[in-house]
Amino acid sequence: MDTRTKIIPRHEFACQAGPDTLLVTGYFDPLLARDAEQLAGLRHGRGKLAVAVLDPEEPILPARARAELVAGLAWVDLVMEGAPDDFRGSVVRLEAEHTVRFRELVAFVQERNRA
Repeated sequence: MDTRTKIIPRHEFACQAGPDTLLVTGYFDPLLARDAEQLAGLRHGRGKLAVAVLDPEEPILPARARAELVAGLAWVDLVMEGAPDDFRGSVVRLEAEHTVRFRELVAFVQERNRA
């Protein structure tokens, strides 16, 4: 299966998301194992899991690449680049958490390079 078919334009989101859809927004730059585990946990017991891939200030990867990585996760049903125009359901925002994880990753890599 080509998981890129899970990636939909923002304007189609309202048509494909049902009332039981949970929307998760975040940067996923880069997509970490911790992010994948968190998405799996959020999906548990829900109808659909949709992910909106947003852009941080200075992304490492293009949004399309990050969307394709997230779409490759079996428990993710829909992916879009950017936030949907008019979603009134449940939303979990991970941007602040992703900013912290990114800083931790950069600090770790810098420390490893000094060693």
